[in-house]
Amino acid sequence: MTADEDEINDKEMPLLEHLAELRRRLIWSAAAFLICFLVCYHFAPQIYEFLAAPLAHALEARGEKPELIYTALYEAFFTYVKVAVFAAAFASFPVVATQIWLFVAPGLYKREKHALLPFLIATPILFFAGGALAYYVFFPVAWKFFLSFQQSAGGVDISLLARVSDYLNIVMKLIFAFGISFELPVLITLLGKVGIVSHAALKKYRRYAYVGCFVLAAVMAPPDVPSQCIMAGLLVFLFEISLFLVRIVEPKREEEAEETAESETEQEKDPENA
Repeated sequence: MTADEDEINDKEMPLLEHLAELRRRLIWSAAAFLICFLVCYHFAPQIYEFLAAPLAHALEARGEKPELIYTALYEAFFTYVKVAVFAAAFASFPVVATQIWLFVAPGLYKREKHALLPFLIATPILFFAGGALAYYVFFPVAWKFFLSFQQSAGGVDISLLARVSDYLNIVMKLIFAFGISFELPVLITLLGKVGIVSHAALKKYRRYAYVGCFVLAAVMAPPDVPSQCIMAGLLVFLFEISLFLVRIVEPKREEEAEETAESETEQEKDPENA
């Protein structure tokens, strides 16, 4: 590896310039989020209808009228605000991630940039994949299960009167939970590539990782056993994928260490050329 290939932008920058650069990136990120928020608030009813579609389909399949209620005058308004914030966070994420990268990239070597680039690309893709899994796979099954507890035969009827705010809260929580869960392979693989964790260590403490997966599932998933088991199974599956990926990236890290050691040995043998 030559000096040109591993060149770093090491120009001295005073603290005030660092702060000015940070402020510039924060302003661009805030502006992107604000614009996305205004656009999403305009389409908040349509976005909420999209989020409520799995429940509506589950109710229609039971022959019931899709209906959500609100019990406070301001509840519907703040629900639309939450919807806009939720959608704006998704829509503005590429801009925010780009601003973070532009702030950090000048202080990285080219090899470090090349190493981080695949992870930066995979992060939003996996997050959206996790959210899509929650929406298209988990929600239909979960809502069907919860609606099965309604009963009209007997002395006292049990029927669902779901509030719009409660429904939105659980939907947002699950989408973020599934999205963050899908970041597990990215995080562990990155830690393995930089040498913080190893395949042998992860394999040694696999049983403890499984316990941690169930603990995280209990925190992130709704308070029912089927949902928590599904979330825990997903985390365990993603951990096993991470274990495989760390095993792949480790040899590359070892080869780089060998090349560095060989370079240092050559410099010791020939100090004049070094």
